Amino acid sequence: MKNIQEVMTQEFYVSGMHCAACVRRVEETLLTVEGIVSAQVSLATETALVESIKGRLDPMDIYHAIDEKGYGISVDKGSDSIDVVLEEKRTQTRLRTDALKKNFLVSLIFCIPVLVLGKISWLPGLPDIAVSTYRLLWGVSALLTLPIMGYAGRQFFVGGWKAFRQRDANMDTLIALGTGSAWVYSVIVVIFPSYFPSGTALPFFEATAVVITLVLLGQYLEARARGKTSRTIEFLMDLRPLKATLVIDEVEKSVLVNQIEEGMTLLVRPGQKIPVDGHVTVGSTSVDESMITGESLSRRKKVGDKVIGGTTNIDGTIRFCADSVGEEMVLSRILELVRKAQASKPSIQKSVDVLASYFVPIVMILSVLTFVGWYNWGPEGSLNYGVVAAVSVLVIACPCALGLATPFSVMIALGKASERGLLIRNGDVIEKAHRIDTIVLDKTGTLTQGSPEVTKTMPRHGIPEEDLLRLASSVEIGSEHLIGRAIVRAASKRKLKLIEATDFLSVPGLGVGATVEGRVVRVGSFTFLKNAGMSVTRETTGLDDTTEVGQTRVFISVDNEYFGAFMIADPVRVGSREVISRLKHADVKVLMLTGDHEITANAVAEKVGIAEVRARMLPSDKVEHVLRLQESGHVVAMVGDGTNDAAALSQADVGIAMGDASDVALESADVVLVSNSLKGISELRDISRLAVANVRQNLFGAFIYNVLGIPIAAGVFYPIFGILLSPMIAGAAMAFSSLTVVTNANRLHSSIENGLKRQWSG
Repeated sequence: MKNIQEVMTQEFYVSGMHCAACVRRVEETLLTVEGIVSAQVSLATETALVESIKGRLDPMDIYHAIDEKGYGISVDKGSDSIDVVLEEKRTQTRLRTDALKKNFLVSLIFCIPVLVLGKISWLPGLPDIAVSTYRLLWGVSALLTLPIMGYAGRQFFVGGWKAFRQRDANMDTLIALGTGSAWVYSVIVVIFPSYFPSGTALPFFEATAVVITLVLLGQYLEARARGKTSRTIEFLMDLRPLKATLVIDEVEKSVLVNQIEEGMTLLVRPGQKIPVDGHVTVGSTSVDESMITGESLSRRKKVGDKVIGGTTNIDGTIRFCADSVGEEMVLSRILELVRKAQASKPSIQKSVDVLASYFVPIVMILSVLTFVGWYNWGPEGSLNYGVVAAVSVLVIACPCALGLATPFSVMIALGKASERGLLIRNGDVIEKAHRIDTIVLDKTGTLTQGSPEVTKTMPRHGIPEEDLLRLASSVEIGSEHLIGRAIVRAASKRKLKLIEATDFLSVPGLGVGATVEGRVVRVGSFTFLKNAGMSVTRETTGLDDTTEVGQTRVFISVDNEYFGAFMIADPVRVGSREVISRLKHADVKVLMLTGDHEITANAVAEKVGIAEVRARMLPSDKVEHVLRLQESGHVVAMVGDGTNDAAALSQADVGIAMGDASDVALESADVVLVSNSLKGISELRDISRLAVANVRQNLFGAFIYNVLGIPIAAGVFYPIFGILLSPMIAGAAMAFSSLTVVTNANRLHSSIENGLKRQWSG
């Protein structure tokens, strides 16, 4: 259906989710709504990314479906605009945090007297209190607990009731059942004490009050901690200035950035932010692009150079022409990539979601079995013991910790990667990148700077250089290949007038051809021209394998007659040798696959320290080589920049494209190196390693917490130590288990920064 009908993507803010089971439930519910073809829900970002058939989705259908399940969704703000969605998320997060704070404070105000009254017999120096007085105090406690349950903790009971009506269960169910049953049991004990053997049953209203108060405190602190995990996106949003200076007929006018249109001329003074993407038309300056590329050094900009919206002008006043505005800007595309990546799910999270969907029902069964066990085989007062243990099991179980263990860590890692100029399309990359043991590199535009220049024009005897260059440029004018661009630039420098070409044909990895003034012109490798019917031999061209070692040779034929050649040089990227040395030191196999000549390929490989080289490779050869490596058990990353690398980028376990790569390569890649620095490859592995370690810590902690906590709450150690866990302690443990996971995930901010500093300072 996606291939036939137009699909639109919208993002909605979802409230009321607490655990992985909630996420799975919301996703399943969304998929039942007519018109929706896919739905991806993130607990970390509290958003739902929905793909639907255009014109088939009624937002109110989403609202009703989600509301019936006990969750909230902002259907009026559903949008494909990142500004709308993120502003809505900011607002809703602030409102939720404020509401949790208010509910916690209300609960605390009523909880303190309930706790004091419940433990009044512990206070020293008080005379013996009559049973009737105790019953009065218990009655007061029951009444004081009602505002806690009915107002401050209302969300748990409403959510639990909605889940029950849907024949479902969630974390609200556990809290509502645990605290509600404790309160009901306590009321029965107070009103009908004669139903119980003397001294065997005691109320514990304080358990209900304290559990709800502590859970609210935990959720409030967690909500505050959540804000730190999304600070990368908010930082990127804040890069954009609100106003800009427009120049019309030499008159300056202040306008809002959202009023800027393509083609407008804008003025930027030192210290100001560049409002939109464009190219410099007047002046020169240095620009700080670190917030986009991750590179700390400023870049010099002169007339004709591109500038990126959101970057900072340092020392010169410039005028520039707006080329891209709104969501077409580089910064907007980065925000979109980061946002969608953070909403995606790594494979491990999908497995956890499935596990969590069974978690709550299992806990409820264990709670019932705990009560039955205590009631039938417990000591005197077994009913009281059974209720306490059953409530503790319900309250201590924490599906939240399991649900939060992965997405928060991945979300932070994706954000930190974007700060380093690494744009990652989905969370699976974070999970896989640390396992990369083989890196395949293209040559042109990857190991080299991607700014090749024609160093020599060598026409056949009797043919003017200008004619050779004009014909070749007329064919290459529409090419995205770096070498083609170099030939066109050479013609532009000589101000040659190009000729319209028709019947354009591109053979990736070999060359291009077109009809120019009725003649068939081909530009590419000697093999490409030879296979097309050119009769000349390599010797007659005057070029052998020793000519201009390290440079790329490009040949031209006209109607299958040899016309001449170009020598093209492309400097090696700065720092490439150091990066490759570090990768090899980390036991990563590094090799080069290129369509270029062996002599040129080996010359570049020697400069950067690569021993294994495969030259004269077609795009299909690159794919086959990557596949063979994978079949041998290697986890392969392919790094390239051209259209001819797209297939290999897709085949690799992790496809990495340079920032100035062709559109086809960018679409095929999992990761984009915005800074065009190969340093990003090593940083990607380090970020992945640290993030995966953090996820494992979170999952281990959440798993151990539940595996140990539930049996302890059930009272398995009572026969040995004579101690039974109080529901209040169980509630405190549950409240702070998820907070611990979020706090540990937030450690990634500093651990990634410090880890990368150590890697590159050592």
